[in-house]
Amino acid sequence: MSVDPQLRTLEIDIPSQPDSLVKLSLLLAEDDVNQQAIAALVEADMALAAAVMKAVNSSLYGLAGRVQSVQQAITYLGTREVAGITFEMGLRAAFPPAAELEPIWQRAAHRGLLMGRLAQALGLDAWAAHSAGLFEECGKAVLFRHAPDHYRAMLRAADTDADLCQLEHTGFGVSHDALGAALCESWGLGATAVASVRHHVIAQGLLELSVPPARRSVLALSVIAAAVMGAPETLDEVASQVAPQADLDIMLVLRAARRLAEELQSAETHGR
Repeated sequence: MSVDPQLRTLEIDIPSQPDSLVKLSLLLAEDDVNQQAIAALVEADMALAAAVMKAVNSSLYGLAGRVQSVQQAITYLGTREVAGITFEMGLRAAFPPAAELEPIWQRAAHRGLLMGRLAQALGLDAWAAHSAGLFEECGKAVLFRHAPDHYRAMLRAADTDADLCQLEHTGFGVSHDALGAALCESWGLGATAVASVRHHVIAQGLLELSVPPARRSVLALSVIAAAVMGAPETLDEVASQVAPQADLDIMLVLRAARRLAEELQSAETHGR
């Protein structure tokens, strides 16, 4: 997909989707997903396969034994989560390594897993939710690559993402949420994931889902995940505000969010 012409005038480059992820997207779009073809695609890229295996065997996934192959990872975790890890590694590889970006990638992995599993528990589009979680902050990486020194200062100066967006608009004429949505579109993510990335800062700040009803569920999960990860004591209040806006049952959302938060915390604790 093409990048918004208005963003092109800002001379901020958005990285193109790696070929391996283009092929993976095509496989995922098939009605009958071929797990062996997905495993073979990932394993054909040695660096990508090594990165995926390292992530799969991290404490975040809490697997009892060490996984030895991508096919085995798919068996234990399922196609979506392995595809999500692959996209995460491809997204990381599109940007130069930097200490300032590492927390962004760590949050992306945690958020994507949480949103995907929440969606699955609630009967929603789990891949849209997982990918939206992975890409939520990717616009920050785009701006960091564009102007590392300038953006490093912005990251230090901003207390919240809303503050950061204001600094970004002043300094670059665009904010990371818009750039992230543009990257999602250019990489072929679905409309609900794009909408979540584009509107997550406002939604998390105001607890308002200002998107069409058909695209609210994933954005609601973004807000829920932000509460679970950053301010779990607010989860009840957040769920009561956003779940009805997306036609979600508040109690089901709370039950699923609390259970998943406990599972992820337990996995990380036992993985240390």
